[in-house]
Amino acid sequence: MTRTFLLLSILLACPVFSPAQSSDQGDLRQRIDQLEKELQELKARLPTTSTAAPDHPSEATVQTAPPPPPKDEKEKKDYGTMDIYGAAQLDMGYDAGSNDPNWFDVMRPTKLPSFKDEFGKDGRFYSGVRQSRFGVKTSTPTRFGDLKTIFEFELFGVGVDAGQTTFRLRHAWGELGQFGAGQTWSPFMDPDVFPNSLEYWGPPGMVFFRNVQLRWTPYSKGDSNFMIALERPGASADPGSLAGRVEIANTRGRFPAPDISAHYRGSGDWGHVQIGGIVRYIRWDDLNPTDAIRTDGNTWGWGVNLSGNFKLNQKKDVVRLQGMFGEGVQNYMNDAPVDVAAEVHFGDPTRPFVGKKLPVTGVVTFLDHTWSEKFSTSVGYSMIDVGNTILQPNNSFERGHYGILNLMYYPVKNLMTGGEFQWGRRKNVRDGWTYDDYRVQIGARYNFSFNVFGEKQ
Repeated sequence: MTRTFLLLSILLACPVFSPAQSSDQGDLRQRIDQLEKELQELKARLPTTSTAAPDHPSEATVQTAPPPPPKDEKEKKDYGTMDIYGAAQLDMGYDAGSNDPNWFDVMRPTKLPSFKDEFGKDGRFYSGVRQSRFGVKTSTPTRFGDLKTIFEFELFGVGVDAGQTTFRLRHAWGELGQFGAGQTWSPFMDPDVFPNSLEYWGPPGMVFFRNVQLRWTPYSKGDSNFMIALERPGASADPGSLAGRVEIANTRGRFPAPDISAHYRGSGDWGHVQIGGIVRYIRWDDLNPTDAIRTDGNTWGWGVNLSGNFKLNQKKDVVRLQGMFGEGVQNYMNDAPVDVAAEVHFGDPTRPFVGKKLPVTGVVTFLDHTWSEKFSTSVGYSMIDVGNTILQPNNSFERGHYGILNLMYYPVKNLMTGGEFQWGRRKNVRDGWTYDDYRVQIGARYNFSFNVFGEKQ
């Protein structure tokens, strides 16, 4: 090939003779014919295949090797995806009443005063950023399907951190195929019942619990599924008027088995319906067996939860409904007191009192309405009712009510602002005490979400 280009360069470099410059055109023609002959001999020596017809040698070309066929899609290397998301949120408002200062920025009926001036005089301003959160989601292809994980936390302190702006784990979850493990929503709950509200804690009558679990989902099609889980057990007890007595001083509760929960969800363009259930075993042991009074015992807690969302008016309206009833499963509720309480036991002098699982009923009914791309409203009501025992104090929580009305404004993508009116009521079991609290809250939420690597699935 190099020789060919060299020969062509010689031809181009040869001077062009005009009739005035050469008197012997025959010699020139003979020289050109000789050069063409040498060129043809060089081409014949090259390993080429001519695509032109034999009588057109000037159109001969070298045939290159065809490109390799594209690899099968399954053979392409795929590292999966990683998405980072979260929100920065400001909450600010005025509470016309009062509540437990560890829960200053939420409306929880159980945390409202159980007697006059329990938490001081009424009327206070509050603000915070505790609803802000951060999360990471990943999806990694494997030969068994996509391995999905989620790690998410927020700044709303609870438990020993109640009232603090500090890290709180929400989700630490992974799943592959039909199996999942870690901490996430309990199958007993329906997270889609939660309304579009500014108030953080939400409806007290809602089943709402993120729990550590091992889960199996044998059926999943679109948004319809059936799942069953072994969950971390936990409950609380109220000794009532027996608190401090020697007979129960050495009584300790324990959980010999995991809670078992399950749900079935059927979905469509119209929304979804879900029915969930749970069963649990609770024991308490008398660690002083020589005592004449026996306090050991056990009980089975259970619950049924029916919920759903219904899309109406060309999906501009979403109705969120839930009805729940159970016994001894209060810790799965969004705002409820103890699961077990002491009860009088007649006819047995060695067991004058026993532990009793408390019945609980929860109701949620909300409407989310979309006015336009810029405005939406949520309005609704929730109630929780607990059956108490005679040995519980007269000011024990019996019933809570909750209602909100808001107007949300979305000026640009990923930004929400708005205002909300909130109402809560606490009713005690026997002393006739009822307390109403009213709040006005404003807020702004700045959402973010972006893909770190990989293509969206």
